[in-house]
Amino acid sequence: MEVAFDKAMAFYEKEDYTEASEAFETVVQIARGTEYGQDAQFYLAESYYNDGRYLLAASEYERFISLFPRVERRQEAQFKEAYCYYKLSPRYKLDQEYTRTAIEKFQLYNSRFANSEKAEEAGQYISEMRSKLAKKLYYSADLYLRTDRYEAAAIYYDLTIDKYPETKWAQRALVDEIKTYNIYADRSVPSKQRERYQKAIEAYEKFIQLFPNGEYRQEAEELVDEARTALAELPEQAPVVEEDGESIQADVDEDPNTN
Repeated sequence: MEVAFDKAMAFYEKEDYTEASEAFETVVQIARGTEYGQDAQFYLAESYYNDGRYLLAASEYERFISLFPRVERRQEAQFKEAYCYYKLSPRYKLDQEYTRTAIEKFQLYNSRFANSEKAEEAGQYISEMRSKLAKKLYYSADLYLRTDRYEAAAIYYDLTIDKYPETKWAQRALVDEIKTYNIYADRSVPSKQRERYQKAIEAYEKFIQLFPNGEYRQEAEELVDEARTALAELPEQAPVVEEDGESIQADVDEDPNTN
């Protein structure tokens, strides 16, 4: 057992992480319930981590935490497990399962180790990944707007704002929601225009409430002026005319950026 562990550590110290991981796997199997087994489990995760095999590393860190929840290394293992998912997080257009997992893992780390020296770093990673998720929603809305699917665009802008209000994408989404309703109203049948210009004004009021000193305030004011001017020029009561509605539900459940 000791010989097998020393052989695995020799590979690890030489930075031959592929051989080290295989050797530590053997030690884990033969040394269960011993100090060698505990160390081997940790270094198995470390070997995968240093070799850039982050999904395997995350799994082995998780196993270490489960088997040895009270040891000192638990804190390091829990941070690195979260960081593995951070490294697996892809660009915003792709599926964000690993991004969400990383956020959850870092939040769990910070709730358990709130005073650790890594807590601030974990918080920065959480912010970065929440911004990525917001960007994904924002560009989904943008795609709907560019393809003239205004109701779906508005829904995705709202999701961006409601789910990730602290990100830069929320402010941008609210301005573009004003623009969306202006365009939608302008292209609507007369009986629907008043309602849609009013939604543009409501989006502006929400912008002022959430971002009174926002970067895009001037643009938002120009857009709401357009809505108010158009609203003032509408006849008191437009004739009711039916229009074809968008089929939104399936589209909202389906991310357009993944097609």
